[in-house]
Amino acid sequence: MKQLYYNLFLGIILICGSCSDYLDIAPDNIATIDYAFRDKVGAEKFLATCYNYMPNIGEPARDPAIMGSDETWNFEDMKEASGSVGDYYPFYIKLGRQTSNNPYLNYWDGLNYGKNLWQGIRNCNTFIESADQVGPQLEGEEKERWIAEVKFLKAFYHYYLMRMYGPIPLMKTNFSVEATTEEVRVYRDTWDDCVNYVIQLIDEAVPHLPISIEQVSTDMGRITQPIALAIKAEILVTSASPLFNGNPDYFSLADNRGTKLFPQQYDALKWEKAAIACKNAIDTCLLAGHDLYEFDDPIYTLSDTTRLLNTLRCVYSDRYNREMIWGMTKNTTYNYQYHATPFFTVNMQNTAPWKGMIVPTFRMVELYYSNNGVPIQEDNSYDYENRFSVDKAPDSHFYYIQKGFRTAKINMNREPRFYANLAFDGSYWFGNGRYKDVGETPVTDAAWPMAMKQGETSGKAGSYRYSITGYWAKKPSHIKTTVNTNGAAVFYRYSCPIIRMADLYLLYAEALNEIDGPSEMAFRFIDLVRRRAGLDGVLDSWEKHSKIPNKPETKEGLRDIIQQERMIELSFESKRFWDLRRWKKAQSIIPGPIRAWNIEANNEGEYYQVLTLDNLNFTTKEYLWPIRTYSIRVNNNLVQNPFWD
Repeated sequence: MKQLYYNLFLGIILICGSCSDYLDIAPDNIATIDYAFRDKVGAEKFLATCYNYMPNIGEPARDPAIMGSDETWNFEDMKEASGSVGDYYPFYIKLGRQTSNNPYLNYWDGLNYGKNLWQGIRNCNTFIESADQVGPQLEGEEKERWIAEVKFLKAFYHYYLMRMYGPIPLMKTNFSVEATTEEVRVYRDTWDDCVNYVIQLIDEAVPHLPISIEQVSTDMGRITQPIALAIKAEILVTSASPLFNGNPDYFSLADNRGTKLFPQQYDALKWEKAAIACKNAIDTCLLAGHDLYEFDDPIYTLSDTTRLLNTLRCVYSDRYNREMIWGMTKNTTYNYQYHATPFFTVNMQNTAPWKGMIVPTFRMVELYYSNNGVPIQEDNSYDYENRFSVDKAPDSHFYYIQKGFRTAKINMNREPRFYANLAFDGSYWFGNGRYKDVGETPVTDAAWPMAMKQGETSGKAGSYRYSITGYWAKKPSHIKTTVNTNGAAVFYRYSCPIIRMADLYLLYAEALNEIDGPSEMAFRFIDLVRRRAGLDGVLDSWEKHSKIPNKPETKEGLRDIIQQERMIELSFESKRFWDLRRWKKAQSIIPGPIRAWNIEANNEGEYYQVLTLDNLNFTTKEYLWPIRTYSIRVNNNLVQNPFWD
């Protein structure tokens, strides 16, 4: 084998000026790699190794888009929580503590809970270059499928780095053993070259991928045509978005050759390419049997309202459901559930089966629509100015709020996704040990009534393990996750979606709107998502209930609507973090207070006082990760991202 199996690109990695340091990066396992491809069994193990570099999407301490997103909040520097979450690197990113000397979640060098994705890409190259060595045991369609899977993984690892760092060096092949120090001191390729290359890899892979997985129990998570095409669509939408499409903040970034790394002007054609990719992905997904999810488990006898709430909640956590195009099968979501599930009884507080701490911010509470399907500040009948005042819940909220309960008005007259995804004092929580509907008997089997004031079952009862904002997120906690008779937690294993149909529909609507503005087709795909959520279509909702009835009639207005629809529909799913960045809206949305109810209070009058926990900021440099200073020092052909010293 004449290809180098070494830790390339990270400075790209450890390349220093001395000869001895350069020789230190040469591997001693080339013979071992050759041996791996002597038979099909070894090759399949190597294929699994390529998959093993998937970023930990859905893992709170390793996925920046959970604890690093402004949609969640949690304790800081508490030993009890740190022992199970791990270090708070994503949270520190949110607080503006990222550094170039030792970046958090460093997926370039594989440090601070980031995987070394260059190693993953290198392994993919090795597989592609070596698959022919296996011989007749691996040939024909099976060999082509395996190579196609690896090509897609190689493209996805490049894309994940691109989304974090912007333009990156393209690792098309591994360097030869004879490569010189100067040859491995690579340059960053331009953004457009990066996008073109990963799209090329996906296009090469798609014809050889299966339309669906036949052996779900063993092969779920392996790459299919719907997965590849859906991610292709996401990549092209990302590339067409304001952060990467003619962003003046990046015009001056150039390497020591004078090559400008970012596009120097806006290109409207990128949205057309994105729209075509979205439509192709949707058609293929529908052909493969993917569609919008509905909760239809026959073992539960539920009202239409509770069934709808379970549809909107379980679309994220129902394992292998038809809406999930690609799920993170290697991640059990144990830690996400472990830190997002409240206590329901005093006994749970004593036995501590889980340690709830990752909770929604008030930003999410205010984000969801009114029951009329428009933003609460736009609704012409919603009492927005008095939203934090307290009143008795109306009888029409029977399935949402405990009868006669007094709560803040902001918790009333909201859309179904609000009640499906958020829990608050006086609300209900279906599942997690109770599987009868609200009002059913015996009461001990009916949905949990949430009690969240100080000292109550789901409120602050100690120095940790409580919601610091006064809200819980239901979506990450599967309804079958519960506590057994011995007091031990039993977590239902599911794969968090990397991309699902509603996500793809909204990407398509976004691309269509950017091309021609509001159109029948754009409304169609937004309304598919809204109607599944129990809402009327965009045009009807805005015409009847909004203070700005003509908002959907302009490109700018519909853009805002689509963006809010994405942030609602995909809340707590590792999407908002990236969307705010690609839209270049993080600077306008993230800065501001993080608010909470007065969870130290045990009475209504004091509890419903809005407090400020912290104030967030966001600067232009935070749109992209910094490349570690050491990596740039040892490879002076690399250039640092804008505004990082």
